[in-house]
Amino acid sequence: MAVNKDRKLKIIPLGGLGEIGKNITLLEYNDEIIIIDCGLAFPEDEMLGIDIVIPDISYLIKNQHKIKGLFVTHGHEDHIGAIPYLLKKIPNVPIYGTKLPMGLLANKFIEHNLQETKLNTINHGNKIKAGENFRVHFIRSNHSIPDSSALAIETPIGVVFHTGDFKIDQTPINDMPIDLQTIAEYGKKGVLVAFSDSTNVERPGYTMSEKTVGAKFIDIFKRAKKRIIVATFASNIHRIQQIIDAAAIYNRKVAISGRSMHNTIDIAQKTGFIDIPENILINARDLDKYKDNQIVVISTGSQGEAMAALSRMAANSHRQVKLKKGDMVIFSANPIPGNEKTVSSVINKLYEKEVEVIYEALHDVHVSGHARQEELKLMLNLLNPRFFIPVHGERRHLQLHAELAEEMGIHHNNTIVGYNGDIIEVTDNYIKTTSKVQSGNILVDGLGIGDVGNIVLRDRKNLSENGLIVAVVTIEKKSGKIAAGPDIISRGFVYVRENEDLMEESKKVVQKALDKCFQNKERDWSAIKNTIRQDLNQFIYNEIKRNPMILPIIMEI
Repeated sequence: MAVNKDRKLKIIPLGGLGEIGKNITLLEYNDEIIIIDCGLAFPEDEMLGIDIVIPDISYLIKNQHKIKGLFVTHGHEDHIGAIPYLLKKIPNVPIYGTKLPMGLLANKFIEHNLQETKLNTINHGNKIKAGENFRVHFIRSNHSIPDSSALAIETPIGVVFHTGDFKIDQTPINDMPIDLQTIAEYGKKGVLVAFSDSTNVERPGYTMSEKTVGAKFIDIFKRAKKRIIVATFASNIHRIQQIIDAAAIYNRKVAISGRSMHNTIDIAQKTGFIDIPENILINARDLDKYKDNQIVVISTGSQGEAMAALSRMAANSHRQVKLKKGDMVIFSANPIPGNEKTVSSVINKLYEKEVEVIYEALHDVHVSGHARQEELKLMLNLLNPRFFIPVHGERRHLQLHAELAEEMGIHHNNTIVGYNGDIIEVTDNYIKTTSKVQSGNILVDGLGIGDVGNIVLRDRKNLSENGLIVAVVTIEKKSGKIAAGPDIISRGFVYVRENEDLMEESKKVVQKALDKCFQNKERDWSAIKNTIRQDLNQFIYNEIKRNPMILPIIMEI
């Protein structure tokens, strides 16, 4: 590719900056765009009833004729979970990734009825030409899910390097360490811009090898006298492998609990990323056929999710696994920020059942998949980029990573701590933020995509905190007189049987509001409803200092 110094590369993050999750970044040159990842995020506490959060891709929809490909770094939900939603808006986008993430995506596409979408499976070391201006090199990396990649993207003005989520594990489970040699070769040739994972920038030192958890499992399993239940991320295939290996050493059978866990293990087996000995897996329905000291259950629910297998065990609502006194439950995961309360609640319920609970605060049963400070420094040293953009982190993570880069000799003027929606312009000589595109959160509730916004969330919050009062009245159309009512219906506000006087007084307030409207010859229903709402709201607040949602209903006969 010939270098054209008059041209500018645009970098547009639509997600993943100032947040953990929802990762998606665009590179745009002339009339061509490539996409790196397209993930989801899980709802925050105030997003009542929301299932998942996906990025706003309005800019991509407007510019879909420019898209030359979507490149996947690894198979975690925060990097691939929103791809089906993107394809429903922009079909036929070429998708490229290594074997495991493509297997996980293929399963998602079946669930979303996207069977015709073509996935291009790439081996590490392959370079993919995308349009006239991009060539993408997949480089082997290490993370908490196998088959992860860094991407070196050759553009007409230089190499853009994206680390993806990574750690530097010298003794990985699959004996395939991160390809530092290739990364260093790019650094020697010259890297124009580097993006790097900021998740663990607050933590000094190095992230421990995944193999250290395997050794801990062997020690714990050795002393276990009854059943062992291990909760971990379904995507953490290396962790699942080590649980199975420890079970095999002590002649325990393994049952899998949780739909996502079943799906991931099935895909990992088909793609060759997990090795399960013959006759070790059993159906959870058959647990009673074995002694307690012959059983290991691998379960979802390490984040305290209400419907996950472990939460149902803790609530005694799991069909196959009923916890017994003396069972051992291992949390082999750290709570994602925001999930601490739900995880703590599940742990407390487990203690109530007199089971032995092992979690990271007490034992080293989890290691991160993200690089700590010394690994981040090593990556920057190897790449030696001219410009730097920290990604994949909350605001403090990005800022601290920028400061770390400055310690490593990258001038602060050459680093951009960006926001979602920024258009970051790069040339040979400078990097700067020029303007913004539309970005943000699209909320998914059931089959509804984007139909729940701030107003609906505000109403849901009000309902959850203050409840609802419905004031119903029936009016004769010809005479304008009240035919029935007013009646008051309360939901989530007060217990009606214990507040009959308040309900009766509320009816009188509604009646007075109607009389006032009729005296003023008001016949506009919306105006009458507003009067009822205002008068009733004022009365209730004066009486008990609460602000329920008030819904007047007027029926004509």
